[in-house]
Amino acid sequence: MASAAGGVETLRTGLVEPAIERGWQVAVTLTPTAANWLRTSGEIDQLAKSTGLPVRHESRLPGDDRPHPPVDCYVVAPASANTVAKIATGIADNQALTQVGEALGTLGLPVVIFPRVNAAHARHPAWKRHLSALREAQVHLVCGPDVWPLYEPREGPAERQIPWAAVLDAADQAMT
Repeated sequence: MASAAGGVETLRTGLVEPAIERGWQVAVTLTPTAANWLRTSGEIDQLAKSTGLPVRHESRLPGDDRPHPPVDCYVVAPASANTVAKIATGIADNQALTQVGEALGTLGLPVVIFPRVNAAHARHPAWKRHLSALREAQVHLVCGPDVWPLYEPREGPAERQIPWAAVLDAADQAMT
């Protein structure tokens, strides 16, 4: 699952294709805004081609077949501050958040989240509570000074690249 955070445009080359190279079957679900961002560049079609599965961003209708196979691990990357807050507080107002919210309540189903937020979001009074709630739910958070320091200011629009390898490694570890 990916949300509309900087770096989502590298989802296919940074996360999806390397995960497939590791032998995973990958299914992609996007928040509505991330779907809008990636649709304009044609990236949704490229993701579907890479995975062999449709990219979800809307709920299916009753009676429709499930377009994705059963999930062994959810990876939420990149996760915007908005997405992290919604997951932490149980808000499931789109297909992607509904799936992850259900996963948090499913015993033995690992969830890995890479919160890609800036220092201003990380200084918000609720941010530490959101991370605490996710940790309480046994979410594997990919953050920290060696990966993506949440509390350090960033410089310029280029900022640091998403640590996709660390996200993949966290998912591998979560499934063992």
